[in-house]
Amino acid sequence: MSIVAVLLLIVLSSPLSSSGASTAYEALAGYHFPEGILPKGVTGYELDESNGKFRAYLNGSCSFSLEGSYKLSYKSTISGHISENRLTDLSGVSVKVLFFWVNILEVVRNGDELDFSVGVASASFPLDNFFVSPQCGCGLDCDDFRIRKLKLENPSLSSST
Repeated sequence: MSIVAVLLLIVLSSPLSSSGASTAYEALAGYHFPEGILPKGVTGYELDESNGKFRAYLNGSCSFSLEGSYKLSYKSTISGHISENRLTDLSGVSVKVLFFWVNILEVVRNGDELDFSVGVASASFPLDNFFVSPQCGCGLDCDDFRIRKLKLENPSLSSST
């Protein structure tokens, strides 16, 4: 057996694959999730297509606030199971509710909404809130994001120089 055949056999039998997607954000899209459920800066991911088990990696932990009332925290490794319109057994993502941090355990896409479950409670948000990935530290309130959004809403402010 040639070395090329051996290498091809190893690659094809590997349980971890990238589902043809080059980034974790593209892999999410393959399961009908918007990229904005992950923050910017995912450095890599693993996906076992046979059972949906996945891991996404960040350079470190990440936290930010959204809409002034939600504080989210991501560990350096996020894991769980993914299937069409459903993320389950999540680990590494939490939200601050009042004074307590609770783990987000499940995310389900229900039409044009995402339902986030922390076990005993859940909340739904419009899908279009997640079309842009938040940035660690500043979320969606970063200067570069505000400038892009302003230009999209008011094309006359776009620079033509």
